[in-house]
Amino acid sequence: MPAVFLGHGNPMNALDHNQYTEAWQNLAAELPRPRAILAVSAHWYVPGGRVTANEQPRTIHDFGGFPQELFEVQYPAPGSPELAARTRELLDPVDIAMDDGWGLDHGTWSILVHLYPGADVPVVQLGIDETLTAEQHYELGARLQPLRDEGVLILGSGNIVHNLHTYSWARHPIEPYDWAVRFESSVRELVDANDPGPVVRYETDLPDGELSAPTPDHFLPFLYTLAQRREDDAVAWKAGGFDGGSVSMLALRVG
Repeated sequence: MPAVFLGHGNPMNALDHNQYTEAWQNLAAELPRPRAILAVSAHWYVPGGRVTANEQPRTIHDFGGFPQELFEVQYPAPGSPELAARTRELLDPVDIAMDDGWGLDHGTWSILVHLYPGADVPVVQLGIDETLTAEQHYELGARLQPLRDEGVLILGSGNIVHNLHTYSWARHPIEPYDWAVRFESSVRELVDANDPGPVVRYETDLPDGELSAPTPDHFLPFLYTLAQRREDDAVAWKAGGFDGGSVSMLALRVG
């Protein structure tokens, strides 16, 4: 099973039909049908390790100021306590709590409504432990590789460039910032060269990292997908472009 990372951007993409959502639908059509999905979303960034273990995860509307129509979206995909337990096993001895209070946040369901609109593939979310370094997250991601052989789609959801302080909230199209383009280009070049080290150490090794990823929550899901790459895996860039000048919508397929 390939692994994918999607730049999810604005929650309104859940309702919109645009270049991004069309690219996501095309990507889903390329993939083998997964047995289940393990999602790593930027919007479950919490202290401590945890994984959703509920049979029927709720749809979480973790945002404000959007049209009522968006709050009415439901994505009733089943959970998978079995996959949650398997994830915990693979990450042992790291302490991963089996969590039945969370569900599917918009980093997950706003893209899955386009990838698998029937909500008929079991979905589990893995929390991002805010106490760990990027290097530790990359190592955890690599330990999840056996899931690919078990028919599980590992899905990272965030944005390679994500700076809301410089975002064009007026919603009129603007050109991407030069620092955003440079950072995204650096990441692409390093991934294409199969040189993940500087990407993992983006905070110190990549110019423009402080502006492009001022907080780690949206970048770390990319590392979980990147960590799935094996020696013979091809990579392919999907979607792309910038929303609001400072949010990269780039997507990556590994394998």
